[in-house]
Amino acid sequence: MINKIKPIAIYLPQFHPVPENDNWWGKGFTEWTNVTKAKPEFKGHYQPHLPADLGFYDLRLAEARLAQEELAKTYGIHGFCYYHYWFNGKRMLYEPLDKKIQNPSEDLPFMLCWANENWTRVWDGSEREILLKQEYSEEDDVNHINQLISYFKDDRYIKVDGKPIFIIYRLKLFPDLENTIKTWREEVKKAGFPDLYLGFSQNYDLQFEPTTKGFDFAFEFQPNFGRLPNVYNHNLLKKIKRKVYKKLNKKLVQKTIYNYSEYSKLQMKHPFKPNVFPGITPMWDNTARRKDNAFVLHNSTPADYEKWLLHIRKNYPWDSVPENFLFINAWNEWAEGNHLEPCQKWQHQYLEVTKQILL
Repeated sequence: MINKIKPIAIYLPQFHPVPENDNWWGKGFTEWTNVTKAKPEFKGHYQPHLPADLGFYDLRLAEARLAQEELAKTYGIHGFCYYHYWFNGKRMLYEPLDKKIQNPSEDLPFMLCWANENWTRVWDGSEREILLKQEYSEEDDVNHINQLISYFKDDRYIKVDGKPIFIIYRLKLFPDLENTIKTWREEVKKAGFPDLYLGFSQNYDLQFEPTTKGFDFAFEFQPNFGRLPNVYNHNLLKKIKRKVYKKLNKKLVQKTIYNYSEYSKLQMKHPFKPNVFPGITPMWDNTARRKDNAFVLHNSTPADYEKWLLHIRKNYPWDSVPENFLFINAWNEWAEGNHLEPCQKWQHQYLEVTKQILL
């Protein structure tokens, strides 16, 4: 009998206005701006994804954050993994977590994942225009980890054997990763912790044993864009009436569409790796955010998600890791059609499945 699995839901803090987004996108821009503009682009396409219970919340409000945490606890979510945005001392989207730190009533455990990419116009589908550039230096490594230590000291911060967990999103962007890791571990020990429990998100281009690169673990980021079934576009196109074929075909070829059931079956065939925590996504469709080059897992259902989740529970080597973490992407990536939070179509069904299988 394995110990209790601890689901960690990845959490996007983009649902509140900030001055930078006001300047870049227009007054009052939040992630909801993209979500509410989405429309179905082919027959059977589930868009827009609209929230049910929690509505179009503003994460500056304690009531909204408390409602999220209460919902997560009700359905067995162990904690949130907040995306953390740091650009050489400049922080972004930090207000929801800072307000949580100040409020002891928000008691759901949490950890951080540094989204260490350039800040681009990805919110409207373009990645070429850089708005905030991500740069690296030893001085910044020291400043960054010491800012993070203020979070690590919080009793709600998730730790393994007293070591605070910290995750890097894009490993390949570091010019001197070995020195960064060395600096971070030294500073964390100076602050009184036994060490850092350091991880990264593992996708198709990072298939190595984490400890060989100085890490303690990785988690499998889902969806894995390098492990894909046959595209689903052709099946859709067969159903399109000939008179509108050319018009819709032009739109569809700019988006890559896969069947969720086929995608999840392919993931279940892939062997688990040492020191890599399992990951899963309930659904994915980022057409709300991307005008071109969108990625869609079509026809996702709670039943297919349940099969994948059950496979992980039964087959992952839980006795090989110090904690039974399972990373779910995501809690609230609404513009990527990727959320456990209840939507108007599925209501609580994905949360109910999560609780049923993991508790």
